[in-house]
Amino acid sequence: MKCSTHLRGIAGLSILALTLTACSGDGDDNSQTDGGDAGGETVSLSFAHSYATNHPHQTCGAELVKEQVESADVGLEIEIFPDSSLGGHAERFASVVSGDIDIDIQGPSEISQTFEPVGILDAAYAFDDADHLFGFFESEAGAELGEQIIEGSGARILTPWYFGMRHFTSNTPLTTPSDFEGLRMRFPDTPQFLQNAEALGASPTSVAFEEVYISLQQGVVDGQENPIPTIDSLALPEVQSHLNLTGHMVGIHMIVVNEEKWQSLNEDQQEVLQSTFEEVRDTNRGCIEDAENELVQQWGDEGTMEIVEPDVDAFRAKAEEFFTTELEGDKLELYQTIRDQA
Repeated sequence: MKCSTHLRGIAGLSILALTLTACSGDGDDNSQTDGGDAGGETVSLSFAHSYATNHPHQTCGAELVKEQVESADVGLEIEIFPDSSLGGHAERFASVVSGDIDIDIQGPSEISQTFEPVGILDAAYAFDDADHLFGFFESEAGAELGEQIIEGSGARILTPWYFGMRHFTSNTPLTTPSDFEGLRMRFPDTPQFLQNAEALGASPTSVAFEEVYISLQQGVVDGQENPIPTIDSLALPEVQSHLNLTGHMVGIHMIVVNEEKWQSLNEDQQEVLQSTFEEVRDTNRGCIEDAENELVQQWGDEGTMEIVEPDVDAFRAKAEEFFTTELEGDKLELYQTIRDQA
């Protein structure tokens, strides 16, 4: 098989997995090792994630992947485990690496626990919007990062998915960074998210994703940040009165797969799995963006939450000043590359 040595864009994260597999052969079209459906047996793949059954990652994501992969009739079936039923983010990523879970949806900050530089993709205001994010992954810099993630994390990245713009909820309006004063804001317990809190001037409290609702209900924390569909799926309007449209982070998730499991699949199975996740990515993004718009409109019209339009420029400037001052080395270089592509 003739292979190009110049990977343009991510196709990288989108076709990188297939390209690396094909290029590792000796030029013989039959160099792919036998695997997957040897003997005609169906291979069952576990697919886990943290999100409720009404979240777009389930309804417009995992369920569509299962339907399309199984209908392709290449000897694959998908068993979905939503709503953190196989553990929290960190626990599940470790299970993917060990092979106890085959496929998972993970953010850069979780993957950064084993490959640190990728965490900068979660930096506050690193990306302007979803188009900027996917444009980066289609660039040469994005392709190079994709290879580094695969090598450094111990798990293969099939493709990125859009998670939604992250905003703050609270019980008082947050119009400028100074409004964080005196508030305990929940952030995920990862180095990059805790650094985001510092960059924005917030006082972070680490709370597990699965405990956000009860922590807000009991007053352990005063506010939190998440994409709008996630705020809805966690029923946070029941315990928070204000949605502050800071848009401080373009949420990104990675579809990660256990490398040994991937190598055990035959070429047809790999191709179907890869192409399906890519196709569903666009549908999933559309569902999330529709949900973002519809929920903000609904909450505002019904008075469910007060919709606050903050001084985004003030938040952005504070974050950019922090990161350009505090980051160094590879992290600063990657951050500047992302910002230069805005």
